[in-house]
Amino acid sequence: MAGRRKFIAVAGNMGAGKTELVSFLCKRYGLKPFFEPNDGNPYLEDFYEDMRAWGFHSQIYFLTHKFRLHRRLEKEPGTVVQDRTIYEDAEIFARNLYQERRISKRDWQTYQELYQVVSEALTPPDLMIYLRASVRTIRKRIKLRGRREEQQVPLRYLRRLNQLYEEWFDRYDLSEVLVLETDKMDYLQDLVDRLDLLKRIERHL
Repeated sequence: MAGRRKFIAVAGNMGAGKTELVSFLCKRYGLKPFFEPNDGNPYLEDFYEDMRAWGFHSQIYFLTHKFRLHRRLEKEPGTVVQDRTIYEDAEIFARNLYQERRISKRDWQTYQELYQVVSEALTPPDLMIYLRASVRTIRKRIKLRGRREEQQVPLRYLRRLNQLYEEWFDRYDLSEVLVLETDKMDYLQDLVDRLDLLKRIERHL
């Protein structure tokens, strides 16, 4: 991929195909991937025991570590691709906890002030790729990939996240955007889908 370095972000609900797309783009163009750091949150066990008591602490931890990761990829000399962004942490997952009353109004206001300061200090992506998928497709993919911790995720929760993703993406204006409808797209096996995907991405880059 010629030209100056680029920062490509891939956003979407669990099961939408983010990791698969990041891996595909990195292999195709020789890019460097940055995957979501899922391990190491010392609040997670407490959070799952009592979400209302530990939701704020857990989200502050995620925000801090995602901020560090974002700053790190800003310093990379070549083009990078990120799997799930800091914006999703705040606009989807933390917001969902607040709306579900698992983060108090006072803590939410503190979190929002911190997120605003953090996001203003960051260089936004050159391209945000949003993977849109129906809840039916998401459930099917979650079942197929077999991650134990995901198998009991309630249908209501997936629907709620999908709604928050749509609301956030309607507001998002920090960079160029590319929306990929992934319900029927199979760029790994279908040559037509693959060529269409590459053409659309290269148009932006």
